[in-house]
Amino acid sequence: MAKKAPRRTAERILETTLALFNRFGEPNVSTTLISAELNISPGNLYYHFPAKDELVNALFNRYEQSLHELLAAAPGARDVEDAWFFLHSLFEQVWQYRFLYRDLNDLLSRNRRLEAQVKDVLLHKNSAFRSLLDGLCHDGALQMNADEREVSATHMVVVLTWWLSYEYVRDPRHALEPESAQQAVLRGAKHVLGLLVPYAQGDQRGHLQGLLAAY
Repeated sequence: MAKKAPRRTAERILETTLALFNRFGEPNVSTTLISAELNISPGNLYYHFPAKDELVNALFNRYEQSLHELLAAAPGARDVEDAWFFLHSLFEQVWQYRFLYRDLNDLLSRNRRLEAQVKDVLLHKNSAFRSLLDGLCHDGALQMNADEREVSATHMVVVLTWWLSYEYVRDPRHALEPESAQQAVLRGAKHVLGLLVPYAQGDQRGHLQGLLAAY
């Protein structure tokens, strides 16, 4: 049993750190605050995570793993309903780790390891969105040529990656609070999906417009 204690403590540290980062923003949360919130000594915290960047990296690794698992579902989307569900799930994942998006530029300026990882994530997002568009075009939901799919995939990545920054700028005091989650996620998914309206075909166009109108 004693061998499991360090893992349980590390898990508690990461869960608490994520909650504090999401609530206050990573730059505003010190390791002293984290240890006080957990009611543990700073030394105990440093034993598991010797530097604040290691907390950030550990949380990013968790986010990256869950994101990659979700992005792997992109080729399975065959209609507008599938695309909506996929995008909504993506934005829910972004929300869970929203401090990364709110503080992204600041984090990248200080953390070289994160800089490389974020670039890989952007590439993976772009590839997933291209697969999503390929599938929708193959099944007739959309009509786009290769260049249009490439440009649209990039636009979708940009909105997904910086949507929460936009939300935060609009309302810094409330936008990223838990009670704002549902509407922020819905708005983000709506605006990404809305990029596809000009290319939607037949009944799928009407269904897409109906989804956008509903949210």
